Amino acid sequence: MLKKAAALVLVCASMGAWLGCGKTNSRYLYAAIPGGAGGGQIAAYREDPNAGVLTQLSGSPISAGSAVESLAIHPSGKYLYAANSGSNNISLYTISNTGALTEVTPRQVAGTSPTLLAMDAAGSFLYVANSGSFDISVFSIDASSGALTPVLQTSGATALIGLSALNMAVAPSGNTLYVTGQGLLGYIEEFPITSGVLGEPVAGSPFTTGKNPYGLVIDPAGAFLYTANTGDNTISEFAINADGSLTQLSGSPFGQTYTSPTALLIDNSAKYLYVANQGSANLGAYSLGSDGGLTLLSNSPFGTATQPTVVATDSSGKFLFVGNQSSPVVQSFTLDTGSGTLTSVASYSLPGNPTSIVVTP
Repeated sequence: MLKKAAALVLVCASMGAWLGCGKTNSRYLYAAIPGGAGGGQIAAYREDPNAGVLTQLSGSPISAGSAVESLAIHPSGKYLYAANSGSNNISLYTISNTGALTEVTPRQVAGTSPTLLAMDAAGSFLYVANSGSFDISVFSIDASSGALTPVLQTSGATALIGLSALNMAVAPSGNTLYVTGQGLLGYIEEFPITSGVLGEPVAGSPFTTGKNPYGLVIDPAGAFLYTANTGDNTISEFAINADGSLTQLSGSPFGQTYTSPTALLIDNSAKYLYVANQGSANLGAYSLGSDGGLTLLSNSPFGTATQPTVVATDSSGKFLFVGNQSSPVVQSFTLDTGSGTLTSVASYSLPGNPTSIVVTP
């Protein structure tokens, strides 16, 4: 018996992280391609959890909804949601243990041109920003099936916000929704949330940012919020108060030497903030102070392909992925949590320009 058990262990070890003796330890990366064949595609890859190497799945890219724009993955890792801005609806896909996607129909109707998705940390509610109808659709999520049920808002079927959202994020507590927009000034609108229902904007909202705040991120503790302001090459820094309101930090927004900051990511350790600078073809890297202040790392920036636009990390926090426009590729980097240093692993061609990247837990 001991010899058989030992042999079984050796067989499992030889299979590695991919199969793991009957269950996969791999993670899967998905990229939304709005202009793909048929009007929308989703590219799918298996991530090697030990090296960050990506392997395209059989059948990838798959056909998706018209002008698929944004993706979100449920915390269970079982469901993927896609906002189809060209057909005004949301797709639900089940994720198999091999990473394959199967769409569940019919699709859920949203507002006009849904372009952004955000989900609370518990996976209870999905928030959809509709850029064409200046409102937000909210859906409750059935944990057993992933099915979406519309949540009625105080203003009707959707929550009217009066702006075309540039970005959107739910606070870690799940009690507040932050939405960025651009008018005469860049700004953040802040809405309290109760069981998926948006309340009136909090006192002091909207809060002023730099110009065109396309990037938006909240630290895991819910203590600080940052925007990447594409129009004036700045980063805005805010402290999040107990009531969810924002206080801009001294010296904010501060200017970068890099151009067109478009996306932000805080690593899982909450020690570093990475900025995708679309105009400079690089990632700027900053250490996060206990007061929310940012300090540029001495070896920053890290080069990327042309026009880095979206950034994601996996649940291990050891790898970072960048989607690039112009010459469409997704790049994989190792992330040294001790120093914040990024080291390129490889680049992988995409069938079109990516607008969203997500990785399973």
